[in-house]
Amino acid sequence: MTTLETRYQDVLQTIQHHAQQANRNPDDITLVAVTKTWPVETILEAYAAGMRHFGENRADELAEKRPYIEATLGPNSGIVWHFIGTLQSRQTNPIADHADIFHALDRLKIAHRLSHRLVENGRAPTRPLPTFLEVNISGEMSKSGVNCVDWENSATQRTEIRKFGETVAALPGLTLHGLMTMAPWEAEPTVIRTVFRRTRLLAEWLAEELGMERPLALSMGMTDDYPLAIAEGATHVRVGRALFGERQTH
Repeated sequence: MTTLETRYQDVLQTIQHHAQQANRNPDDITLVAVTKTWPVETILEAYAAGMRHFGENRADELAEKRPYIEATLGPNSGIVWHFIGTLQSRQTNPIADHADIFHALDRLKIAHRLSHRLVENGRAPTRPLPTFLEVNISGEMSKSGVNCVDWENSATQRTEIRKFGETVAALPGLTLHGLMTMAPWEAEPTVIRTVFRRTRLLAEWLAEELGMERPLALSMGMTDDYPLAIAEGATHVRVGRALFGERQTH
């Protein structure tokens, strides 16, 4: 096997092991292979190894890569394109045009712009964009997301995230799919697990508040902490370095 194939199998085994430890079905966990900054050749190699979910965090890269890959593999390759980065207002059109799932919605302004474009490009309502609300649980100033650092005790924070979720769920072309968060860098495992656990509890509370018929998905966990995220209920883990090695830079 190639190095990439070996790494992929290692990650799948890690997912399976930690899912079983948490009495979860490994099939309920989506591995998003983070291919930001990697060339299309790497994506094609990953596809040949069996990967189908790819994550990009720059709108221009997604807009370049998806058409190339579809021209190479055909439009029915089974690939799902995830946009996992914070989105600027001027970048909404490429995401509405090219992303299958959006992981990092942190402002209503972005939601409205995406909805407008999804109506304009014809995706709404037949092919809506499943969307995760990005929440900041850790309180780090460097992290984006709706402030939910004290959501259990703050009625203001609970009201804000509930209104955010209600608005997104009602916008044409968008569906409220789940919550996304990032844990602190280089923190103790107990601290990281607490962030993930509190995010899961917030998702459960929000789904009940909104009267949703299904649980909200949870996008949390990256190369260094995805086993901890799986233990706390992650449904989507965003893994790059464990699959592809150190990230390429432009």
